[in-house]
Amino acid sequence: MHDIPKTDNPGGERETGYQRARAVFSLANIRLFVAFRVVFNARFYYPVFTILFLDYGLTLEQFALLNTVWALTIVLAEVPSGALADIIGRKQLLVTTSLFMIAEMALIAFVPLGNPRAVFYAFLVNRVLSGLAEALASGADEALAYDTLVERGLATEWPRVIELQMRAQNVGYIVAMTLGAAVYDSRLLNSLFDAFGWQLRLSQQESMRFPVYLTLLFALAAFSITLRMRDPIAGRPLTGPLGRHSFAATLWQVSRLTVQAGGWIVRTPFALAVILFAMTFDHTLRMLVTLTSEYYRLIHLPDASFGLLGSLVAVVGLFVPRMARLMVERYSPPRNMLILAGGSILILALLALFLPYAGLLPMMAVFVGLMLTGFFTSHYLNAITDSRQRATVLSFKGLAFNAAYGFIGLVFAALVRHKRIELAAMHADWSGGAVTDAAFRQAVAYFPWYLAVGLLVAAAICLPGMRRPQRSAKEPQR
Repeated sequence: MHDIPKTDNPGGERETGYQRARAVFSLANIRLFVAFRVVFNARFYYPVFTILFLDYGLTLEQFALLNTVWALTIVLAEVPSGALADIIGRKQLLVTTSLFMIAEMALIAFVPLGNPRAVFYAFLVNRVLSGLAEALASGADEALAYDTLVERGLATEWPRVIELQMRAQNVGYIVAMTLGAAVYDSRLLNSLFDAFGWQLRLSQQESMRFPVYLTLLFALAAFSITLRMRDPIAGRPLTGPLGRHSFAATLWQVSRLTVQAGGWIVRTPFALAVILFAMTFDHTLRMLVTLTSEYYRLIHLPDASFGLLGSLVAVVGLFVPRMARLMVERYSPPRNMLILAGGSILILALLALFLPYAGLLPMMAVFVGLMLTGFFTSHYLNAITDSRQRATVLSFKGLAFNAAYGFIGLVFAALVRHKRIELAAMHADWSGGAVTDAAFRQAVAYFPWYLAVGLLVAAAICLPGMRRPQRSAKEPQR
């Protein structure tokens, strides 16, 4: 496995871990990066995501279509946006990201109700803008922060930054989950008004927008944060603002850098291994995360507990980054991969048992595995990537993750449908709900095997290249 490059202290003096950590978090870009991740990802409407769409008057079919549009937008914009960040500067792209976030939230915050067609088109534009914002932020914020450390000779402290960022993001998630669900509920708000003796009354149509308003405030905060960032010298734009260059010239540079970064990944066995193994873990575990509510119901957990369980996941997430940092500092990449592989397969096998109540533990472990995957990927990939193409390479990683997630979604849907037809034919006396539940259980039982096969395929692709002599991973750009 490729050795992770070390960054020397340019002054030649030995510093304690405390001194280096203090130096890291004294950097404005690092603090702003953490703050941006918190406000960009803490969406107050997440606890009521599906029912919020329905409350606006959309149908379930429209909801599914809109989220397909969102995912497709991310896939199409992911890599070009990373190349654009490397060309025009990460700050400029992040400012644009925050403007997209403001626009997407303002659309649904103020769209009038009563006209289903207008509401649908407002949400359609919202999903496109949201997908663009996700794609533009992906890689650009991380590249800006990492190159800030490179500039100061502190790149080896990146695990500390990821640790703090993940902890802060989980705190933001707890606040968003708890407060978002509370302000959405008009009955709860009216009860609080009564308790304080206030003569106020809110309808559900009024209170349902409150989580959106709060997220809009965070979008404005994100805009303020990105304006205060600066592009470090290590990641200086290759051209400058778009206005100084023709569209054709910029498009040519985007295409050139995209091909160049893709070729570097293919020629760099360790980079390819990180992306392929991480992609295999990420899309498998993430698919299960999206199925949590159905899984919780089948292990007999009450619906009312789902929001609390989401907050519990965030609390667990406060402790995972420290464990991940210790693992990358003490163990080699192959060892961490094997620990994650063995643990994930065992977890998925336990999950497939659908143990009443106790099944919550393996589901919590799925979230832990997903967090570890994100931490390891960020650490290893940033350590070997040249600053001039960092955002592009990170965007390739995002593209791989999202494309694989889309693939497993289609496979899982087809598998559930096949099992439902098969079970309905075998058990004509079963109700439709019983057939669906049984099909879901049987489909989930395939996940350990799917992950194992995926890891074997990744190993078969990567191991031959890992055995060949390699040049330095940070290959100079031509």
